[in-house]
Amino acid sequence: MPSIISISGVTKTYATGFKALKEINLDIERGEIFALLGPNGAGKTTLISIVCGIVNRSSGTVSVDGHDISRDYRAARSLIGLVPQELTIDAFESVWATVNYSRGLFGKPANHAFVEKVLRDLSLWDKKDAKAITLSGGMKRRLMIAKALSHEPRVLFLDEPTAGVDVELRQDMWAMVRRLREDGVTIILTTHYIEEAEAMADRVGVINRGEIVLVEDKVQLMRTLGRKRLLLELRSPLATSPRRCRATRWSFRRTVID
Repeated sequence: MPSIISISGVTKTYATGFKALKEINLDIERGEIFALLGPNGAGKTTLISIVCGIVNRSSGTVSVDGHDISRDYRAARSLIGLVPQELTIDAFESVWATVNYSRGLFGKPANHAFVEKVLRDLSLWDKKDAKAITLSGGMKRRLMIAKALSHEPRVLFLDEPTAGVDVELRQDMWAMVRRLREDGVTIILTTHYIEEAEAMADRVGVINRGEIVLVEDKVQLMRTLGRKRLLLELRSPLATSPRRCRATRWSFRRTVID
């Protein structure tokens, strides 16, 4: 499948001299679920903020479905939906008004049937007239996703989507992500949780200290992480391994400790 997002040589250095990203090269395939794992401060949010046009990169190029994010930023941005970590919603607007307003920001004509479908898919339809301030934390998170989907993007970024979310809502969100992928939406999510990547992702990337250290198919990565190895360091070398160990197919590294 051709890449829908292509990131080449992207760096980000702040005015303080801090290098948040160092030569990031990454291609996201069309229609996949890609999980970006890494600890706090690794550069996950900075990277997706650059792709979404929120943060300026220091160098490198980024294109979304062939549109350069600088030269053709309107076309690139219209293809992207972003659900940030922070809950950024108007507390005193209704759910219905919030989602329709977000759609209008992208110049999309009113489509009440589509907005209704989004709200129903996210179990928000019965809250459509409720003010955002009255919603629970989990419902506010769903509203953020509805806002991001309001203009029918082909790429959806979920930045720590299950942070502070209970187990039941987390399962619902995973199911929603799979449905979106079936509809052809490419999804990139950042997370701290390897089990979240295992449950949803097709491929997994690991970022640490501003560098991509690994990009691998989820199945292969889980197979690698699932292998266990016991390493014994001996005080003196053995001429042969004990018969009992030979029977269990253990392997020994001959190590001399002074």
